[in-house]
Amino acid sequence: MTDCFQPVEKIHRITYNTLKAFKVMRKPYLIITKSNMIIEPEYIEVLDKDLAHIQITLTTTNDDEALKFEHATPPSKRIEAIEKLQELWFDVQIRLSPYVPWLAKVEEFNRIKCDKILIEFLRINHRIKKRFWEYINEEDYSVNYQWYKHLTFEKKKELVKDFKIKEVTVCDFDERYLHYWKKEFNPNPNDCCNLRWIYSK
Repeated sequence: MTDCFQPVEKIHRITYNTLKAFKVMRKPYLIITKSNMIIEPEYIEVLDKDLAHIQITLTTTNDDEALKFEHATPPSKRIEAIEKLQELWFDVQIRLSPYVPWLAKVEEFNRIKCDKILIEFLRINHRIKKRFWEYINEEDYSVNYQWYKHLTFEKKKELVKDFKIKEVTVCDFDERYLHYWKKEFNPNPNDCCNLRWIYSK
């Protein structure tokens, strides 16, 4: 898995040609990206509303904060892309990944004009701790599961309640609680990414 809208796409156009092929083949696809290239006119032309599910990843809405830990299109540009795709009636979703409560301002995410958000909670190991150390309150990550430290299940449920977006979906790496999110929470219990074309399967 990789971001199919990296800068090299402008040279090799592999994603563009793949989207054209999917359109001919009528093959559904999921795009996950940190780029706004997807809303350039040539890509809008080959994206198919019946086949495409698009997730644009944000960890923060703040451009300056994002520069501290990622080298990608500024969040403000990604938000413009999300809202443009929503306006054009594409199946688009904010992918809040990872969700770091002290970095992501919920009220700012709630203001994004998008009907869907996928929340993927931060899990900590030594490498991730180095990357996000200034945003982590380690005392809150008290659950040890599969070599990672997690927020408690109760804390996760509490945090999710603050999101006022129409469809909130949770993807939890702590598999012990997947049944809860699937049965009690996620709009599409058959798929944690909430893909619209899964509904018709």
